[in-house]
Amino acid sequence: MRIQLLGITLAVAALAVFPAAADLERIAAPEGAEVYLISPTDGETITGPVTIRMGLRGMGVAPAGVDLPKTGHHHLLINKPLDRVDLNASLPFSDETRHFGGGQTETVLDLQPGTHTVQLLFMDYRHMSFDPPVVSEQITITVK
Repeated sequence: MRIQLLGITLAVAALAVFPAAADLERIAAPEGAEVYLISPTDGETITGPVTIRMGLRGMGVAPAGVDLPKTGHHHLLINKPLDRVDLNASLPFSDETRHFGGGQTETVLDLQPGTHTVQLLFMDYRHMSFDPPVVSEQITITVK
C-alpha cells in the first residue's frame, strides 16, 4: 500500500508540472520495445489477492517525471479495453487505470471475485503513450 501511495503521489506531482496533454507530442517508441505480463497468465484462475508482475524489453523503467532516454513507467488497464484509452492524452488514475509512477514492476491487487481483463500500457515520464504505443496483450483472469 505504501508503494502504491508513493506512486500516486509521484504521478500527481508529475502531472501538475506538465503542460496540457493537447500541447504535447508523443515520443517515438524505441524499435523492438515490448511490455508484457510475467504473471498472471491468460486464462489463469487465481485466489485473491492477485500479484501482477510486469516485464519490459528494449527500454528501461524510471519514475514518472524523470526524463531519461528510452525509459518510462508501467500503467495497468483493469477491465478497460485499449480502444477506450485516449493515447494522445495523459492517462488519468482510476479503478480501471493504475499508475506505477514510482517505477514499480510488481503490485498486488484486491480484485473482486469474477472474470477480469488486465493489460499493461508503458508510458513516458509525462504519463503519455509512446508512438506507437508500447502495450502488452490483454489477458483474462478469473479471481475466486
